[in-house]
Amino acid sequence: MIHPPFNKHRIALLAISAATMAAASGGALAAKTPGTYVAGDFHNHTTCSDGSISMQRLVKKSTDKADTPWGLDWFVQAGHGGNGNRNCSLVEDASLSTPAYPFVSGQGPQTTWATSGVARKGNAAGTANMWRWQSIQEIQYPLMEYLAVLNNLPVFMGLESVVAGHEHSSMAVITGQLPASTDTAVLPTTPGGQSFATALGNATALAQWSYCFDRGDTDTSRGNTTTTSGIGNNWSCDFSGGVNSGSADWNATAQKLMITGSGVGSAIGTRGHAKTVDAVKWMAALHANGSYYVPAHLERAGPFNPDGNNGFNVEHLRNLNNAAPRVAFGMETQPGHGASAERGEYRPLRNGFTGSSTNVDSVGGTTYGGTGVYGAWVGGVWDALLGEGRNFWFFASSDWHNRGSFGADDRRSTQDFYPGEYQRNYTMVRNGADKLRPQTIVDGLRTGNNWAASGQLIDRLAFVACASYPGPGARTNAAVENLAVRAASNNTDIDVAGCVTMGEKLVVRPGADIVVAVVVRDPAGTNYAPYSFPNPSLAQIGANVPMNAPVLDHIDVIRGSVTGFKTPGSADYSGEWPRNTGWLRTDGSTADLSAVPAAAKNSTAAILRTFNGNGANPWSTATSTVDGTTFLKMSFRIPAVQASQYVRLRGTNLPAAVPYETDAQGNPLPDFFTNATTVANLRIPCTTVGTNVPANTGVTWDQSMGAIDGCPNHLAVQNGQKMVSYDVAAWADLWFYSNPIYVEVGGSTVVAGVR
Repeated sequence: MIHPPFNKHRIALLAISAATMAAASGGALAAKTPGTYVAGDFHNHTTCSDGSISMQRLVKKSTDKADTPWGLDWFVQAGHGGNGNRNCSLVEDASLSTPAYPFVSGQGPQTTWATSGVARKGNAAGTANMWRWQSIQEIQYPLMEYLAVLNNLPVFMGLESVVAGHEHSSMAVITGQLPASTDTAVLPTTPGGQSFATALGNATALAQWSYCFDRGDTDTSRGNTTTTSGIGNNWSCDFSGGVNSGSADWNATAQKLMITGSGVGSAIGTRGHAKTVDAVKWMAALHANGSYYVPAHLERAGPFNPDGNNGFNVEHLRNLNNAAPRVAFGMETQPGHGASAERGEYRPLRNGFTGSSTNVDSVGGTTYGGTGVYGAWVGGVWDALLGEGRNFWFFASSDWHNRGSFGADDRRSTQDFYPGEYQRNYTMVRNGADKLRPQTIVDGLRTGNNWAASGQLIDRLAFVACASYPGPGARTNAAVENLAVRAASNNTDIDVAGCVTMGEKLVVRPGADIVVAVVVRDPAGTNYAPYSFPNPSLAQIGANVPMNAPVLDHIDVIRGSVTGFKTPGSADYSGEWPRNTGWLRTDGSTADLSAVPAAAKNSTAAILRTFNGNGANPWSTATSTVDGTTFLKMSFRIPAVQASQYVRLRGTNLPAAVPYETDAQGNPLPDFFTNATTVANLRIPCTTVGTNVPANTGVTWDQSMGAIDGCPNHLAVQNGQKMVSYDVAAWADLWFYSNPIYVEVGGSTVVAGVR
């Protein structure tokens, strides 16, 4: 129950979140099915949209554990909604050839659908284009099923939707994909691929969503062919509980909402957002357990534009989570494109804005240690959402397209990293004795028992909070640390009464102590960086650490208060992050939270404790009894709690006060100083001269040559000096983020969104 005294936040909670509470919690906690943390990626591209390689090549690059040793445990192939003109099922060379999908001389993944003889359906998207719904349904899913069975891998289909009213979102509807019957499937052994008709599963639900709700899909055929009458999918996008046919934007021929218009006063952003809220309601109504919707690089396109399709303000995230808490449960605030000239492709004055004579910044102006300002800034948008007690989680992605000025097999990059090569989500998947399947993976994402890391900074994490009451049975720090060490050693979490982990809440009586333990593994040896020369960012402070052997410097514990859901329409529900020089100034300095509207911040959020090797709160080591590797362990107590709150973690290889990288408190500074687009802004020199420094020719760098031991020649140059930029900037500056643990104190605010 909600305890008095009632304030407006608690009244709002009663008004809008009773259904949210039930839907998000799913009832009482039961014993946990055993599981492990498994690494994956759900946002990437092939030539079916605007990527550079085939589906087969991307799956191999992302999941192989030999040629590409970072191989992921699970993989969702996405790609933009709308349409495309290239046949991504054709392979580049004979090394990717399979019986059903052989290499065809003279044809490859750049070949158009028309040239490869594939008929396009629906109302023509262009001379050679195919609607994404057809591509997913008839080409991409059958191929993914084939590869999943052939390689015994959990690889399946998602989408990077082009979002009505906004920019992009990573999403999937997994209904029908990789059914249990594929466990014993007999694969085709002759050329011709695996067809829509012969696949054992299907991605029809995802294809229908793409037709119905993707902004890039203007097809009006209802998923039918243009040459036959009434034969095909015959989709209607109307559903019980949606705006749909009651809207002035409803197109009766297409049987879907179609947002048209442009210019000031068109309200295509506002109307588009309404369509997007309908999209997640459709997912919740028809595929509640089989779908997710995670706004992608959500700061990149700038703030929300009521007359355009730009970014997301905090109120839009609240609206989506209110409408479908089991579907719209997070944000991809650690974007891909980490090696780009502008990290994450975030930059000042990036996008046009209806009615404005100048462009607007990406929100925050840039990334902060590779993470968008919504997730990176303590007390910002993510903390505002967590401060309501929402299930709203932090995710990362690769957003793979290409390697910029280098070939797809080169280890250098001026654009992207492969899925798993640099960034990855580690998700607790509770599959018991079963294999990994799409359903258990999506279930894991939904729980928030997920953490994200870049550059292999850490590869194991146990984050545990336990209640301790005064008296003989009081839990000790050492006891909770031991729980966490065992969990981390086995790459799992805990299932102990009175203890919780990421994405869960601990319900306690007032006055309880909360014992928090953190155990991580900073993996020995080298990571996947191609560079062995000293990290130039750390060289500024006299530290000599090889780029490919990063060392975890410290872990911050961040705490914030939980005060309950905010009321739609109230003054603290909606608010735009300051744009342009209102936040990021032209000299690379920033404003502070005083410039941020109340709706977009949580002023109670702050660094509670910092652990490192030898400071005021040192960690200690523990040796795994499973494999003998070394773990770092640390714990502390939050004494006599009286109010509901949450704690979350972040960590980095950079100490506090590294020039142009971190501030005096260890917060990431804007990546303004390492973004190569404006060479004059670059500040960190790269001075190591090596003997293995390939020229910037685009020729593949052979892995057998060994790690590059000097500053590479593709770095931006300022007054004759190579400067930290592109992929060197990314490998120099590494972070991990955990999702939160909630503490609900009796008599205080109910943490309604999390069970």
